Amino acid sequence: MKGYGNPESQVENPPDPHPLENFRLYIITDRHLLPEQQFLPAVESALRGGARAIQVREKDLSPADLLALARRLRELTRTYGARLLINDRADIAVMAEADGVHLTEASAPAGEVRKRFPGLLIGVSTHSQEKAREAEEQGADFITFGPVFDTPSKREYGPPLGLERLREVARCVRLPVLGLGGIKKTQAASVREQGAFGVALISGIWNSLDIQQETFEYLRILSEVTHS
Repeated sequence: MKGYGNPESQVENPPDPHPLENFRLYIITDRHLLPEQQFLPAVESALRGGARAIQVREKDLSPADLLALARRLRELTRTYGARLLINDRADIAVMAEADGVHLTEASAPAGEVRKRFPGLLIGVSTHSQEKAREAEEQGADFITFGPVFDTPSKREYGPPLGLERLREVARCVRLPVLGLGGIKKTQAASVREQGAFGVALISGIWNSLDIQQETFEYLRILSEVTHS
C-alpha cells in the first residue's frame, strides 16, 4: 500500500519573480495508477509535498464526470494555493474555476483558445521544434516537450527524444519548456541543465511508495539547479 507521508515535510515555496515558478514541477493525474479510493488522498499527498501545479488528464471520463472531478480537485488545490489545469477542455476548466487548460497537438490552436477563453493559463504539449515554435507564436504560456526518456504512457508518440532534442527546443523558444516523459529523480537535474524550466511527471509521482516524500525530493533536486 502506498504511503502518503508526514505533513511536516511540506515544502514552503519561496517567493520568485517568475509568474510560472509553481510549474518547476508539473504533476499530471492518471487515476488508473491508483486504487479509486486513494486517488484524492494521493493528490493531496503531492500537494503536501510541495506540488503547486496539477493537470487533470483523465481522457476516458465523460464531460459530466470530468467536471465533477475537476471541481473536487479545484477545492483541494485551492486549499494549498496550487494551480489547476484541465487537459484539452477549456470549457470545463472555466466551469470548474480552474486556472487553465493544457492543450494537446490535436486540440484547437492556443491562439483560438485564448480568444475564446482569455482568462485561462494555456499550456501546450509538443513533440518537435516546429510545434514548440508554433505554440509560442500562438501565445501559449508554457509547453511540455517529450517524451525525453522512455515511458509507457508516451510510447504512442514514438521513441524517446532525448536530452539533446530537449536542449534544442529550450533554445529555440523563449517561453518555459517543461521536460516530460520517464524523468526519474536521478535525471531531473540533467533535464533542467539542458535549459528546461522544469519537469512534468505522471508515473514518477503516482507509482512512488511515498508520494509526499517523492514530490518533496523532486522539488529539492530542481531547486538546486541554478539554470532558469
